[in-house]
Amino acid sequence: MLLHRLPVSNMGFSYLFGPVPSRRLGVSLGIDLVPLKTCSYNCVYCECGKTTDLKVERKEYFPTAEIILELDEYLSTRPNLDFITFAGSGEPTLHMGLGEIARHIRERYPEYRIALLTNGSLLPDPEVRREVADIHVVIPSLDAASERVFKKIDRPCASLSAAAIIDGLVALKQEHPGEVWLEIFVIPGVNDTDEELALLADAVRRIAPDLVQLNGLDRPGIADWVRAPTEAEMTRVRDRLGYPATEIVKSPTTRTDIPSFSQDTLESILLIIRRRPSTIEDLARICGLHPNEIRKYTDTLATEGLIAERFEERGVFYVSV
Repeated sequence: MLLHRLPVSNMGFSYLFGPVPSRRLGVSLGIDLVPLKTCSYNCVYCECGKTTDLKVERKEYFPTAEIILELDEYLSTRPNLDFITFAGSGEPTLHMGLGEIARHIRERYPEYRIALLTNGSLLPDPEVRREVADIHVVIPSLDAASERVFKKIDRPCASLSAAAIIDGLVALKQEHPGEVWLEIFVIPGVNDTDEELALLADAVRRIAPDLVQLNGLDRPGIADWVRAPTEAEMTRVRDRLGYPATEIVKSPTTRTDIPSFSQDTLESILLIIRRRPSTIEDLARICGLHPNEIRKYTDTLATEGLIAERFEERGVFYVSV
């Protein structure tokens, strides 16, 4: 059965959000293909919160035709975008209409580049690899090469294994006509040991991605023991991997000049937080916005020193400074 939901974006759309400023993709229009929080992983660092529907079943979670209609409406104005990105509330490759949507964008709007942010768990499936063929840049993650560390960080569905996922990434790079950027999320003391880095280095050489991106905690995740790596720790990981095409993802720059940024929304969110501490989910519900929309405003407010984060039992709360 298809799921429907009320509009969650300040654009008035149900499945699109943004554009949002991305650390890696510039100004990005997001496409959300699955309900919050439907995923094959329950990563300790996930900024979207705990996975409430842990699964590997692929289906049409939302009506593909409706998503395409929203894209046509928004893209008909030919907005200035760096990327159109499949991302959002969970694992995008769980949605069976992914390939159809990507083909539609390529055929109708060839001036735009498409990206996919994926945990890579479904890429061992040849059908999934065929579906992502029309995507310019596929960005899968690989946080660990050993089964023990993979389960500690990503907390996947029981049917998934690090070895199979690495094999799927190898096959993806061999078959994919576009670019493959491999993301490694660095968690100090967990996947940056000499033993784990040696296994990761071997996996990276086998996959041979166009680019390796080392990422770290930017916003609070699920587990409060996960901390951001220092610059020295990131540099050590890069050196130990020994892969020439490796970059360290820098902290985001706040963008208030993108078309969808609203000063009124910024001020409304600040007023809400001043009245009471709120989570991303609280703010999204009150404002009727997608959580990723809310984050571009909370990032701006945090950068300006007007709000701060506080860990509580229900999650991360934003409080007035």
